[in-house]
Amino acid sequence: MSERVVGSVPRSLRDPSIQLFRAEERVFEAMVEGWRTQMLAKGSEVSTIKPKLALVKRFQEYTGTYPWEWSPVDYEEFVAEPKSNGEPRAKATMRAYSGTIGEFCSYTTNPAYGWVGYCAATFDDHPAQIVFEWNSPHHTADNAVPSSRRAFSHKELQMLFDYVDDAVDREHAAGSKRWSSLLRDSVAFKICYAFGLRRRELSMLEVVDFGPNPYVPDYGTFGALTVRWGKGTAGSGPRRRTVLTVPEFDWAVPLLESWLSPGRRDSFPKAEAGMALWPSERQSRVGLSTFGNAFVKVRDRAGLPKKLGLHCLRHSYVTHLLEAGYDPTFVQTQVGHQNASTTGLYTSVSADFKQKEVQRMILQRTAQLQEGRDA
Repeated sequence: MSERVVGSVPRSLRDPSIQLFRAEERVFEAMVEGWRTQMLAKGSEVSTIKPKLALVKRFQEYTGTYPWEWSPVDYEEFVAEPKSNGEPRAKATMRAYSGTIGEFCSYTTNPAYGWVGYCAATFDDHPAQIVFEWNSPHHTADNAVPSSRRAFSHKELQMLFDYVDDAVDREHAAGSKRWSSLLRDSVAFKICYAFGLRRRELSMLEVVDFGPNPYVPDYGTFGALTVRWGKGTAGSGPRRRTVLTVPEFDWAVPLLESWLSPGRRDSFPKAEAGMALWPSERQSRVGLSTFGNAFVKVRDRAGLPKKLGLHCLRHSYVTHLLEAGYDPTFVQTQVGHQNASTTGLYTSVSADFKQKEVQRMILQRTAQLQEGRDA
């Protein structure tokens, strides 16, 4: 077997003159290391690889056996086992488990790596795939997004933004130091909605990520936003995309201009230490959990439903663009969805919009029939 095959059985295991001590453990460790090397070779991020390796090791500890002994029943019991508090695992967690274990089994059973033949000769058994379509949760368009997740109505958005703006005014009038953090959060929530951002995308924004749109010079340096920390595909790094400022959200331009005034630097001395758009009192950049936690507090105090989370602002962006008549493909590109079906999951157009669409189609059809009669 050629050593040029990344992730193949290492020479130290194949040498018949070497007597293996605790052979099962040594071989399993080599399998895991080979899989790690293979994932690195195909460009997977280290941050993606580490939890996968940890899960496979945890699965081995759970079964007390090794890959050449694993069966579908082992996987099914592991995935179906409830959490420590007795609650069933979330479907997203189960999908992650099935994907990782299935991927590891695909690696160990691939003839290119030689593990099947090696294990058959060494242990008189060999690894096999144990994750199949019939025993793993499906990731379909019907269940990819929880039914409780929806877009804000325009009235709910107004309630949210009015509350946080009033809170900023109250804290400022009272001379409280909290007003600057509230102002930052208020601006961040609105920018999240105005550009359809995910939480990480929002938190990692930098001043230099904004730039002009040569086709719409009226927006100045805020005509387009380069999202550098977009959600990547499985195993890949962050994906970039450009989000154009659209007329329905052009109020974000003066908002950003005001936020980037000298007052921001006076309120957050650490802002000078870097280019982060959202500094904190002690750091040049807020943490990833900052806006999620702040949003929950504002939402509850504004009396809005608990099922509305920060991510629902992104849903609202998609919904309201489609309601405004934007082409679905344009919306898909703006939010960075690879598939149009994913964009559809984010859409929860209002009943009023649907009625208007039906009326529009009726009028269009009536006009067409009238033209036919006139001809």
